[in-house]
Order: sequence, then structure tokens, then C-alpha cells
Amino acid sequence: MAAIFAATLLIVYLFVCYFIMPELWIFRDRNLVPDLSKMVMTTEQDIPGDPINVGLVGSKQQVIRAFTAAGWDPADKITLRSSVEIGLSVVLDRPDLDAPVSALLFEGRKQNLAFEKPVGESADERHHVRFWMVETPGADGVPLWLGSASFDRGVGLSHDTGQITHHIGPDLDADRGLVIGDLQKAGQISSTYERGGIGATKVGRNGGGDPYFTDGKVLVGVLKSDAAQ
Repeated sequence: MAAIFAATLLIVYLFVCYFIMPELWIFRDRNLVPDLSKMVMTTEQDIPGDPINVGLVGSKQQVIRAFTAAGWDPADKITLRSSVEIGLSVVLDRPDLDAPVSALLFEGRKQNLAFEKPVGESADERHHVRFWMVETPGADGVPLWLGSASFDRGVGLSHDTGQITHHIGPDLDADRGLVIGDLQKAGQISSTYERGGIGATKVGRNGGGDPYFTDGKVLVGVLKSDAAQ
């Protein structure tokens, strides 16, 4: 009897938090979210997530090689196995160097690449970044990647939907600087430049209900070519 009750409770939780609450958020709160242009990733329910704040110019191979040299790990895709592994990592306080990140959308597409840098002994806290290769290549036909970097400060429930999620730290500019800084220290970047993002905000709020602040700029690193390394 207890097992049946627990299973029923789990089904109700999943239905409410993963189907009802996202639709309720859209109906109730969509008009309260400011227009941040298109420089914000979204959930599959079109709920705004974190802003785009970092970019790279280089091939896919260059991007992967650069993060490997900087000591960042590629993040797994979310599967049943990877979800169990990250859960055990948090509960047992043990490392999960390639813990998964959720699939988010930018320009209607899921991220092409994602990397993370663990903090401490588990996947509870980590720096992570997602990247999308934009439709228009950068200078000289080299791909331009736009991404979103943030710090996962702990696992919990979304303030808006009740879904299980990582909560982010509020200072997005700090993690943007960490990504580019680590790549520079590893000798992977030849130059940097800034481009416009969402614009400065002190009262941002992502799809999990987490507050953030940022100067709203996108810091772009130009990766060194193979010949320059």
C-alpha cells in the first residue's frame, strides 16, 4: 500500500510540475517578463532562461580542444543513466565530472556544445556554459558560437514550476569572465571583443525563478588557429 501511495504521489508531482505549472507560468507571468530582445535562451516551454553572455570564434574542434586545455569537461546529454549519476553525485557528495546539463533553446535550437568545471566534490556546485553555433559565421567564414555561462550553486526545486533544477548564482558577469579567463590562461585565445547582449539589468530572473544581474554584454574570445598554437 505504501509503495502504491508513493508511486501515485510521484506521478502527481511529475504531472503538476512538468505539465501544469509551465503552462500556468505562461498564462500568468509571460507579460510580466521584460522584452530582452532575442539574446536569452529559453526552455522548451518558451520560458526565458539565462542571457547570452559569452562567445567564441573558431571551429568545433578548436572549441573542444580549447576547453580541454583549460581543464573544463564536456557535459553529458540528459539520459536516465546520466540523471541517476548526477543524483548520486549530489546525494553521496562524490565527483561527476561530465554531469549533464538540461537542454535549452536559443534561436529555436538546443545547444550544440556544453562544458562544465566542478566545484568541490560533487555535481551540486559547478561552473557551466552552453554554446550554440549561430547561423551566420564570423569573420573569414569561421563559425561564431554564442553561449551562456553561469554558476550552479546547488540543486533544488524551481521557484516557478517546482521542477528539479540547478539554481544559479546571481553574478553572471563573473562566470563569463571565468570562461574567457581560463581559456586565456591555457593559451587558447588570441584576442577578445565585446558585442551587445540583453543590456544591463539588476533584476533579471531566469526560468527557474533565480535572480541575476549583469552588464548585459557578450564577451567574445577569438580562438587561436591551429598554426598559431
